[in-house]
Amino acid sequence: MSALKLTQIGNSVGVILPKEVLARLNLGKGDTVYLTEASNGGVNLSPYDDEFERQMEAARRIMKKRRNVLRELAK
Repeated sequence: MSALKLTQIGNSVGVILPKEVLARLNLGKGDTVYLTEASNGGVNLSPYDDEFERQMEAARRIMKKRRNVLRELAK
């Protein structure tokens, strides 16, 4: 585990990732990453995955179209 400091970047606040983390995630300047909530209350940072994005878009369309069915199944 590494401690990272928040840094002022223009009007925003950002985190600078060490080069070892960038190498492990196979990321470089300009790449997109996903920040997702973890079940333990933390967050996960993962590299952008084009295939995953297509799958999620299909899932969103299905969930929107079948909203009532999904509500009934959730009961």
